[in-house]
Amino acid sequence: MLQKIIKPMSFFLVFSFLLLDVSVHTAKARMIDTDTVIAAQRKEAIQARVTAFLGREDARKVMEQHGVDAVEAQKRVASLSDAELAKISQAMEQLPAGGDGLGTVVGAAVLIFLVLLITDILGFTHVFSFVKPQR
Repeated sequence: MLQKIIKPMSFFLVFSFLLLDVSVHTAKARMIDTDTVIAAQRKEAIQARVTAFLGREDARKVMEQHGVDAVEAQKRVASLSDAELAKISQAMEQLPAGGDGLGTVVGAAVLIFLVLLITDILGFTHVFSFVKPQR
């Protein structure tokens, strides 16, 4: 009885082993220079920056006003070349940072106040009546 089972089982095993793919895939390793790695990281950083800019609410509103779908814009950014991404990133760096300039005005006013206060303390000017100059 065992002989009747062994022969068909052996044919089945031989046939199944023949169907196996025993080809050997070789690994193709090579050295990658530093410039290539840096360029890839720079592209990813620029693409992330542009994508983050397009994800902002104010940018999304402007795109909607012009009839541009935000999802479509994201897809197009993903398909840009390195040169196009660099050009957009450079244009983004030259744009004003936004805001109404109130922080700049307040900062300048505080700086002027401090300069006048110090000159009053040193006795060079007499702008503030509450300051007693050091002699």
